[in-house]
Order: sequence, then C-alpha cells, then structure tokens
Amino acid sequence: MNPLAWLISFFLPACGFAGAQGLPVPPPMDATAIVRPATPNTALAGPESLKPIPDIFVPPFPVSPDRLFTLIRTVAASEPRTYEAAIYPDRRQVDYVVRSAVFNFPDLVMVQVLPEGQDGSDLILWSRSVYGHSDLGVNHKRLITWLAALRARLSHFGEK
Repeated sequence: MNPLAWLISFFLPACGFAGAQGLPVPPPMDATAIVRPATPNTALAGPESLKPIPDIFVPPFPVSPDRLFTLIRTVAASEPRTYEAAIYPDRRQVDYVVRSAVFNFPDLVMVQVLPEGQDGSDLILWSRSVYGHSDLGVNHKRLITWLAALRARLSHFGEK
C-alpha cells in the first residue's frame, strides 16, 4: 500500500483497504428514487425523465437490457482501480468502488439498466465520493469516460 494512503487511513479508515474492502456492501436501491446530498461531490447520468434531474442526459440505447448490462460491466471492469462491490443481476444493478491513485480514496458508482420501450434500455449511473465536500469534478469526468467507452463498444459491435 502507498505510504500516504496508510497515513490517511488513520483519519479516513476506508483508505487503508484494497479493492472494495473497508466499506459496507451496498444494498440494492431504487435508482429512480435517488436522493442526492447537498454537497457537490456526486454526478448522476440517466434519462431526461429521471428525478432528480441528471447532470448528464443519457438517451435510450437500442439494445436489450441484458446486453447493455453486460457491456457496461465490461466497461467498468476495464477501468483502473475499479472493483465490483455488489451485484444484483435480477435488478440489472451493480455497485463498484473506484479508488484514487495516490491516496486510495474510495468513490462509489451504482449502475442500473432498465428496460425502455420494446427493444431498448435506459442506463443510470450514479458516482459519488465517500469522503470530502467537493470532488473537483472527478465523479462527472468518470461518468463521461464510462459513457464514451460504452458508446465505443456499441459502435465496435455495430450497435448504436
């Protein structure tokens, strides 16, 4: 472990663990009823109809929910320092812990795929910091990166 992360873990205990360890296992949640904190350390991506209003609007994907769920999990698995914390396949929901490179700060990312129309899917991504008041835009950038990687995978396979 990085010595700085070890020192920080005296004050912020979750920084002293590897992977998804050190945090409680996230329970399943209703992604359509997210309650955002007053702090500016979260980012939400989803359909325009989502409440609260997302920071990033994500149009429906013209693929089945199961296909989209598989693809977004592949994207998350390819991201550095990203660890699966809990999966609820029946809900097409998965939670990740993403660790910062230097201080090992944990962020949480919840992903849920919902059916939309007859052959489409909606995607909800909620990234939030465990510690701190501000995230300096890290959570928003993460969602932009994941969405770009997802779109690249869809276009690579001839899907839109």
